[in-house]
Amino acid sequence: MMAEFFDITKDSKELFKDTKIMTTAYVSEMNQYPTIFLSFANAKGNKINIISSIKQNLIKLYQLNKHLFQDLDEFDMIIYKGIMESLAQYNNGSANGIENALSFLMERMERYYHKKVMVFIDEYDTPFIEAHVNGFYNEIRENLSSMLHAALKSSDSLQYAMLTGVQRVAKENLFSDLNNLVVCTVADKEYSQYFGFTELEVKELLEYYDLELNDKVKMMYNGYHFGNTQIYNPWSVLNYAATGEESPYWLYTSSNKMIKEAMKIRNQSFDRDFEKLVQTGCMETTMYLETSFFEISEIENLWGLFVNAGYLTIEKTVDRQNNLYVLRIPNQEVRQEFRNLTAYYLNIEENNLNGLFNALRLEKKEDFKDRYQNMLLILPSYHDLKDENSYHVLFLGMCAWMSYDYKIISNREVGKGRCDIILQSKDENKTSFVFEFKYIGTDNETSQERLQTVAKQAVEQIRDRQYDIEIKGKVVYIGLAHHGKDVAIEWQEK
Repeated sequence: MMAEFFDITKDSKELFKDTKIMTTAYVSEMNQYPTIFLSFANAKGNKINIISSIKQNLIKLYQLNKHLFQDLDEFDMIIYKGIMESLAQYNNGSANGIENALSFLMERMERYYHKKVMVFIDEYDTPFIEAHVNGFYNEIRENLSSMLHAALKSSDSLQYAMLTGVQRVAKENLFSDLNNLVVCTVADKEYSQYFGFTELEVKELLEYYDLELNDKVKMMYNGYHFGNTQIYNPWSVLNYAATGEESPYWLYTSSNKMIKEAMKIRNQSFDRDFEKLVQTGCMETTMYLETSFFEISEIENLWGLFVNAGYLTIEKTVDRQNNLYVLRIPNQEVRQEFRNLTAYYLNIEENNLNGLFNALRLEKKEDFKDRYQNMLLILPSYHDLKDENSYHVLFLGMCAWMSYDYKIISNREVGKGRCDIILQSKDENKTSFVFEFKYIGTDNETSQERLQTVAKQAVEQIRDRQYDIEIKGKVVYIGLAHHGKDVAIEWQEK
């Protein structure tokens, strides 16, 4: 959009007709600048694919502006030929020779149009993130960062530039001497209303399509905080306006590959916070937005990555000086994506979790028992399954699969005691489930009869301590007794 507005080679009056900017003084800037637009969105995969994608984008830029190279002197011709030779070998896996590709093009633009150049780069960080994830970051960093540095810092032909990405421009290493950038994160107030749709904008948009901004739409697509502004996901809102169907459109386009790879560095602190997220939808933690995860791989930067990538939003700034925030899953659309992340987190196939909880929803007792037993058998040693809490935490993580339809309650004072896990249906016409976990140990052999007896005792505990006292509607009590990876399940309706 920005490139279309400023590009001196275009006439954008019709494109921006009836938009608000046409009634402002900024309309005088329309189509007044030589403009470069680049997207690194497809610079993914292995090193050859990443470099090939970037070079092919640069080739298209040069082809689009070939009229700029008609009258090169002998010195410019040397630079031009060097760049062309490098770009022509776009499949050789080497980024050597592209360092001046942007800055030279900008210089030629300024000479031809007698105006400084606008530069817009979308998803600037995709190749760096992909290289970090796949283990060849240092092999491409130097050439790509040199190209950006030459264009954004050293070039005398630059008017303005704008870069977008899910990672903040790194302070160290990548752009160590690129100190002329104004960086806006999701925590900053400046420009916050422009990175999505405000509630008023969504309301007007949906009314145009004879749709209502009701509570269901808000729960699905609202929830992001940029600065002090409440923001809706624009992609999802536009798709909802087009179809009228409340679907998780963001899930169809987002890639959680980077998040999954980053989660490999997790520690016990991350595990506790992640489990709190699954249970309550929010948690308080230390988070860094000022440094990039692909430069400094620490847990605090990992939470920053979750926020920048749209998986979490800042609910409250507790102490910005000390980087302490309350983070929240923004809406039901993103909650569904957390189901996929939870399956990865637990090292369980998504279809296995889906089958387990479908059996629970449909109250298929034997199917649920068989699937739960099978899941324990194929699981790695999650917390070594060493005590009752190990199974409790494992199942709590799985419960992210149910968070859309059920309120998840864990380790809370209810009735006459502290419950293990309650899945309380948000629809009172549907069944709720109360779970009590028991653990016998792993050292000695235990008969199935003893396990079943302990499972029945777990159900009696639920009943005697009235863990379901606050639940209306049908309730199923489920006792689970464990011995290593063997389990017995007692299932009783209230």
